[in-house]
Amino acid sequence: FEPIHGSAFDIMGKGLANPVGTFWSVVMLLEHLGETEAAARVMAAIERVTADRSLHTGDLGGSATTVQVTRAVCDQIASGATPRRKAA
Repeated sequence: FEPIHGSAFDIMGKGLANPVGTFWSVVMLLEHLGETEAAARVMAAIERVTADRSLHTGDLGGSATTVQVTRAVCDQIASGATPRRKAA
């Protein structure tokens, strides 16, 4: 379970990479392991963070850094982010 988009050594260490794909791989791993509740919490955290335009990395037209997005997702997980209910 790993996000593969190719190596980007030119941006390594610059805080430009979007870490969402890595978190999404964690969701797939947790689902594979049968940890559906944990997977849903991580996915909810991803959704909440990506909905916030101030947390978009350069590839999404924003200026957030890898660390900022990573911290935001981790903070959402720690705060108990839960999946949003879909409208009926």
